[in-house]
Amino acid sequence: MSNLPPALDFAKTEEEICAKWKKEDTFHTQNRLSKERGDKDYTFYDGPPFATGLPHYGHILAGTIKDVVTRYACQTGNHVERRAGWDCHGLPVEYEIDQKLNITHRDQVLAMGIDKYNDTCKGIVTRYTKEWEATIERLGRWIDFENDYKTMDLGFMESVWWVFSRLFEKGLVYQGYKVMPFSTACGTPLSNFEAGLNYKDVKDPSVVVSFSVVGEDYKALAWTTTPWTLVSNLALCVHPTMEYVKIEDVKSKEKYVLAKSRLSQLYPQMNSKKWKPMKAKEIYTVLETFEGKALVGRKYEPLFNFFPATITFPF
Repeated sequence: MSNLPPALDFAKTEEEICAKWKKEDTFHTQNRLSKERGDKDYTFYDGPPFATGLPHYGHILAGTIKDVVTRYACQTGNHVERRAGWDCHGLPVEYEIDQKLNITHRDQVLAMGIDKYNDTCKGIVTRYTKEWEATIERLGRWIDFENDYKTMDLGFMESVWWVFSRLFEKGLVYQGYKVMPFSTACGTPLSNFEAGLNYKDVKDPSVVVSFSVVGEDYKALAWTTTPWTLVSNLALCVHPTMEYVKIEDVKSKEKYVLAKSRLSQLYPQMNSKKWKPMKAKEIYTVLETFEGKALVGRKYEPLFNFFPATITFPF
């Protein structure tokens, strides 16, 4: 401990260690020696990143964990070939080119020529490889950038199809159905990552509709953000213990039943910062308050006549 300096510059020390490893080619020397000893191969499957963007915290955290696993495998007598890889497939690459060339429709790609479009995409798949290499080396992670692979390499693609064919031959592939985001322009499903590339905050269509309740002088109100489902409506659900109110609209004199917490949906002015509860009597009158279970079993008339003439409230 007496040899330690009074103030240790951790960042500088890390840089010195990385420089020593690079000068002595420590990583490749370790791999060569383990190969010469005939150490058992340890295969680590690592999903490659896109080189069209710079590394971020998520890559760094996951990469550190992966480095721990492979280093441990080496230190326990295994040979671990760690090749850097680059994901060249998927819409992120095409998205970058579409932004660059202002392409908004499939016809523009066809007019340009698919071969030229593909070549343009290939031209950016390794755009940030040097930045990736610098970042990964600075973190102290050992990985071979000189012998890297790309998913667009013919050998890689053929190996993937070979694996899939073997799975198919063994009866391990089946056809199923899954709800997925879909690109109408590309005609393909989207991964969560791809769908997130065009994420936007938008206003959803929403409507408040009224249903006539059989034998009563009021209508039941329902608020929905999926109005297209109203055509096949088969139920109006109520919460058994939630507070509901029967009101009379001052202007129309219509009587409605709805959840008390949704009054602001019917009267948007209640959402204003200037709203004062005393103004409520100017727009509606509360006639009755009760729990949702009081509505269970009552019947209402659906909006369309595709189904039974009356439907019962469930909960």
